Amino acid sequence: MSSREKVGVWIESARIQRIIIALILINAVTLGLETSSSMMASYGGILHLLDRVILAAFVVEILLKLFAQRLDFFRRGWNLFDFIVIAIALVPASGPLAVLRALRVLRVLRLASVSPRLRFVVEALLKALPGIASIASLMLLLFYVAAVIATGLFGTRFPEWFGTLGGSMYTLFQIMTLESWSMGIVRPVMDVYPYAWLFFIPFILIATFTMLNLFIGIIVDTMQTLHDDQHAAERERIEETVHRDSRHVELEVRALREEIEGLRRDLAIRREPG
Repeated sequence: MSSREKVGVWIESARIQRIIIALILINAVTLGLETSSSMMASYGGILHLLDRVILAAFVVEILLKLFAQRLDFFRRGWNLFDFIVIAIALVPASGPLAVLRALRVLRVLRLASVSPRLRFVVEALLKALPGIASIASLMLLLFYVAAVIATGLFGTRFPEWFGTLGGSMYTLFQIMTLESWSMGIVRPVMDVYPYAWLFFIPFILIATFTMLNLFIGIIVDTMQTLHDDQHAAERERIEETVHRDSRHVELEVRALREEIEGLRRDLAIRREPG
């Protein structure tokens, strides 16, 4: 095994990954403490030192991965994510790019890249994006149609909620989230338009209890599909290993039989008279 391969195996080992996870968690705590003026007044130097040490450890990790994987490093999405997050953290604290220093907290998101379970959830969410986009488009169409209707029905008497198309869409979004929808919006409207519930109740049933559940359904279905694919790949790998091992055993048994037959023939020849 070459030195590059040894470094790659070492940096990806479970022990090193546990250390990286611990550093990410410690870094999350230090970044949170840095938002406290009292903590910074008392322990600002220690917090900054910890931040620099942990950042240095992350940089070393990235460099070792680059050494071990070379160009293959940039072919993995999670590696690119780690690289960008660490690169942002290295931006100087002064100058026009200093605002990017606020994005140091993104280092905490590296926990998703080093934890297999969190990585699985994120990958499932990314795989579900096409289906989510379709549902979002359908919901946007629903909101547009409902906003046009609401503006025409209630805009005259309630211009602060339904006076414009944009205002109506925002009000309907609030109703969809069920935040103060009844006492705050619908009941005042019903005091003027008693049959307004014929519009709002179907809208809530469709937008809240149907559309949002479709989002959940797509995400759950995608996670189940990924889970099944992983199990199928694992079964295929096991079957290939078993087949390879059984083939190897079969060849060994055949060679052993041929060796035994050869010994029998030699023994028979020796027993023949004269």
